[in-house]
Amino acid sequence: MTNPPARETFRDWTPYLLFLLSSATIGPLLFGYHVAELNEPQEVITCSPQKATTTSPNFPQCIPMDTLQFGLVTSIFTLGGLVGALCGGPITTKYGRLKAMLVAAVFAAIGPFFEALATNIALFTTGRFIAGLGAGASTVIVPIYISEMAPPGQKGFFGSFTQVSINVGILITQFLGLFLSRGQLWRIILAVGGAIAMAQFVALMLAGQESPKWLAENGQAARAKRILRKMRGHEADIDQEVAGWGLGSEQDLDDEEETLLWGEDHMADSSSNGAAAAAGEPDVASRDHQSAGSLTPSKPRAKTSQLVKPLGFLAVLQNPDMRRAVLAVVMIMVAQQLCGINSIVMYGVSLLSGLLEANAALLNVLVAVLNVIVTTSAAPLVDKLGRKPCLLMSIAGMGINSLLLAIGIMNSIPVLSAIAVLLFVASFGLGLGPVPFLLSSELAAAEAVGATQSWALAANWIATFLVAQFFPLVNEMLGKGQVYFVFAALAAVSGALTVWLIPETKGKKDADEVWGRKGSGGREG
Repeated sequence: MTNPPARETFRDWTPYLLFLLSSATIGPLLFGYHVAELNEPQEVITCSPQKATTTSPNFPQCIPMDTLQFGLVTSIFTLGGLVGALCGGPITTKYGRLKAMLVAAVFAAIGPFFEALATNIALFTTGRFIAGLGAGASTVIVPIYISEMAPPGQKGFFGSFTQVSINVGILITQFLGLFLSRGQLWRIILAVGGAIAMAQFVALMLAGQESPKWLAENGQAARAKRILRKMRGHEADIDQEVAGWGLGSEQDLDDEEETLLWGEDHMADSSSNGAAAAAGEPDVASRDHQSAGSLTPSKPRAKTSQLVKPLGFLAVLQNPDMRRAVLAVVMIMVAQQLCGINSIVMYGVSLLSGLLEANAALLNVLVAVLNVIVTTSAAPLVDKLGRKPCLLMSIAGMGINSLLLAIGIMNSIPVLSAIAVLLFVASFGLGLGPVPFLLSSELAAAEAVGATQSWALAANWIATFLVAQFFPLVNEMLGKGQVYFVFAALAAVSGALTVWLIPETKGKKDADEVWGRKGSGGREG
């Protein structure tokens, strides 16, 4: 499959499509926001002696915490995310992408206000956990939604915007932290996350739209076609995309809609004919329909009965073909976290403050800016070079720069440490950031996408929890910087597993083609 020319590419970007995708990607944006929101204000939140000022007995300026307690408050968000990820897949498969995103937005709006008004650790952790529920569900639902809404041939490009949105969220909170990490202003940083979630809820409620692919797979093919036509524009040829749903061409769906309308008329006529029969009048309409029976389209009706039956969370593991997809996406999602990116996102200021002093907070903002720029710039490469090459280049870059960062921190070389951090984050944005979110919808068959995505994100959240909870302790135990030797070793293992387990999905129309199966028959058993 060749990449479409630039003019054709931009023609597919209708304002309506861009609005729908922008509204959806606020969910991943909030994930990034909450992951990084405690990084810069850590000292003022935990009552560090360097940041302590006057306090109020009714509404304290800070909440006293040691390293272990702060690690708990930070990581509890990931446990909420784990629960949200496990629930998000089944909910979006059964009730649709739009309803699932609305539920996630509610949790994402409630949690931050508990955080912003917290007066003790218990209330703080409760808010972080609730916010995690919404973020975890969003990281399952939104990549599927984007993959189903994006124009054919551009799914990799648009799929990268899950990670772009996460990075924008990180950038927003790091930028706010530069100015609000003092007094009680840190509470504003936390409340802004809730305000963003409320804005998303309103946008989805007033103008959100269900995925046409989900509608087609759940017996609403005619409605799916209307939505797709609106998204692609009235001049676009959507026949190939509609055929990709396995429901025939656009004309077939027009016939189906006509059949359904005929069925409704037939029911109405049957009621009137019944009344006429009771009155002793001849059933003229019935005779007309019988004589015209050969003109009544029947094939589309058979198609609408062949709905996709989703596989459950455990059922995907019992199917040998689906199990391969689950193993692949779980591995790459774990690799995304265990290569160490969140050690910088969550703890970068405290990690580098000894070397860079006041410049550590500024470096973290620059890191966030670089992350957004690299991920956005590299988005076309995913479709041009392929998923697997981008992953391997990304992992190699992170591993090399982990070694340089360890050397820079251990030997107190600020310039080397700063350059290594920037290249480390840039390498992440090249492939390991965006690509894993694409793979669930590309490696798994339609009936297994929701459950596979839940497994993938559950593994991702567990790995995120491990990094969030134990990085400060391991870094302190091993000595400054040496933990990055561990991350470099994990990058080497991740690269080897990527070569072994991850197939290339670029240019493949479905999971059967990716895995070399022969149509739906390959998914039996």
